[in-house]
Amino acid sequence: MRTAGRLEHIEPFYVMECAKAATELAQSPLCDPARGGRRMIFLNIGEPDFTAPPLVREAAERALRDGRTQYTDATGLPSLRERIAGWYGRRFGLAIDPARIVVTAGASAALQLACLALIDRDDEVLLPDPSYPCNRHFVAAAEGRAVLLPAGPAQRFQLDAAGVEAAWGDRTRGVLLASPSNPTGTSIDPDEMGRIVRAVRARGGFTIVDEIYLGLSYDERYGHSALAHGEDVISVNSFSKYFSMTGWRLGWLVLPAALVPAVEKLAQNLFICASTIAQRAALACFEAESIAEYERRRGEFRARRDLVVPALNAMGLSVPVAPDGAFYAWADCSAHAASSWDFVFEAMRGAQVALTPGRDFGRHGSERWLRLSYASALPQLQEALARLQDWLSRRRQAPRNLVSNG
Repeated sequence: MRTAGRLEHIEPFYVMECAKAATELAQSPLCDPARGGRRMIFLNIGEPDFTAPPLVREAAERALRDGRTQYTDATGLPSLRERIAGWYGRRFGLAIDPARIVVTAGASAALQLACLALIDRDDEVLLPDPSYPCNRHFVAAAEGRAVLLPAGPAQRFQLDAAGVEAAWGDRTRGVLLASPSNPTGTSIDPDEMGRIVRAVRARGGFTIVDEIYLGLSYDERYGHSALAHGEDVISVNSFSKYFSMTGWRLGWLVLPAALVPAVEKLAQNLFICASTIAQRAALACFEAESIAEYERRRGEFRARRDLVVPALNAMGLSVPVAPDGAFYAWADCSAHAASSWDFVFEAMRGAQVALTPGRDFGRHGSERWLRLSYASALPQLQEALARLQDWLSRRRQAPRNLVSNG
């Protein structure tokens, strides 16, 4: 069967290939304690170990019990849009009109809707390298072209206004940013974000900012929404990370008012609406009891970061920019191996710790980087770090016969 040509521009998701290999190895004798092995510790997938808090689960049960499961408006429950707007007011001091909010089937649907509404064939969109691979694939799915701009430690692995201005061309349509970022956990300084927005605005372009980790910000300097820089900024957010609802597939967009009808039309045709049960459950996310629990969890994530980053630096896996949000450390493994792909597969076998190589996240030197997710509990992280340290010590002392997995 002939497939669509656009698939040629969608690369494989190597993160999932590594995850599959780690899962297969975890089922082997090497990871079977009954046969003298050690269980695999998975630090490769970005999913919080926390689940939805009690009030959220109870709200979902209540919706099911009461039969409140019919379609909602394509833009989402009005009450949920109002509560999201209220959260922006309380958390960030922003007055967001609920009519500008569109509830979506996860942040992925939000990004797809935004890209389809704004990108024509062969339009170019500027992204940082490194960045989350699916973001550039949303651009490709809209038949646009993602232009990856190298962004190193000096730029916090993020775009800056000078880079945007230098790269802007006749086909450039806008920028797609993420703050805090996956894979680096770093945010764009608010002053720099303002300069980027103004540079894009002056050129008639769009600014989309993926803010799904914004709630998990640990530094007051960076914990601000890009929406503060004008109503033309488009923000993508999600209930998955801060609100611990990964499998519920619920997110939202904050849009310029003029763009809402276009996105609503697309949503009506592509999705009808986001899950009604998930929406009714999400209403409980904004109760004081739930917010208190989310803030406690944010503190735990910060403690995990404060354990992981110094430990990685001490073992020669340098993290040149400390993550100020999310739950990732972006570490340079070049002191130990030329390829993070080979290093990660070695670590699976030698330390029984699953990490993520940098291959997915960019094209400009990403081979030397790996991503560690500290979304796991502290005892697991402590054990994983001890294993890595021990393995690296043994590895330095013994001749290696490295077999490439590339």
